[in-house]
Amino acid sequence: MSADALASARILVTNDDGIGAPGIRVLEKIARGLSRDVWVVAPETQQSAVSHSLTIRRPLRLSTLGPKRFAVDGTPTDCVLIGVHEVLKGRAPDLVLSGINMGANLGEDIGYSGTVAAAMEACLLGLRAVAFSLDLPRNGTVPKQPRWETCAHFAPRIIRTLAGLSWPEATLMNVNVPDLAVEAVTGIRVAHQGRRKDGLRLEKRADPEGRPYWWILDYTKEEVQPRGSDLSAINAGAIAVTPVTIDVTAKGFLPDLVAAFA
Repeated sequence: MSADALASARILVTNDDGIGAPGIRVLEKIARGLSRDVWVVAPETQQSAVSHSLTIRRPLRLSTLGPKRFAVDGTPTDCVLIGVHEVLKGRAPDLVLSGINMGANLGEDIGYSGTVAAAMEACLLGLRAVAFSLDLPRNGTVPKQPRWETCAHFAPRIIRTLAGLSWPEATLMNVNVPDLAVEAVTGIRVAHQGRRKDGLRLEKRADPEGRPYWWILDYTKEEVQPRGSDLSAINAGAIAVTPVTIDVTAKGFLPDLVAAFA
């Protein structure tokens, strides 16, 4: 897709942090700098870590918030489905942008992420999709001012470059930006999905009545990661661009299984 084609492309913007999140406002502005036809369909409320869940036990409601801006009382996947099949039913989007998530989606995060799941749903519908996330400290605190300006600086170039490529079938792009000043970013690295040494942490606590409850904590931020991974790219101060396929078949194991069941 050339720059001229991108300028007339229809772009759908969504996220998992909710329609009022600062990240989606940044991504919408980025999209409007690239195209004249930008639509926003996002969850009414925070939907982080809902992964690829669908709402199937109750009706979904669509609210009009303004010209080309809508909210859905459901998940990111619901938003993409309603956005494509209802809001944009006359003409499907040429590109779906999800994010910008407040917090990275690296390594195992991909499996939990609603941000990535929205892009995955678009991919299942045969659309090109890019998920954007901004890395934040892993100590449970949110900076007073996340560096959205770094995303705004690099994202247009990344989107233009990706739009100009021929993508493999059933592939989405997962982009993670380090929480650094623009001049401190060390580059853009194409990276594979990483894997942390330790899984999610579970902490047992007690409420004021002394009754136990459990809190799922984030991963610790490790300094040493496999070379070439999204985790190592972020730790080195670089933007990580990772192609993700929706086919999760362990193809290398297929011959052994075929032989075992012959």
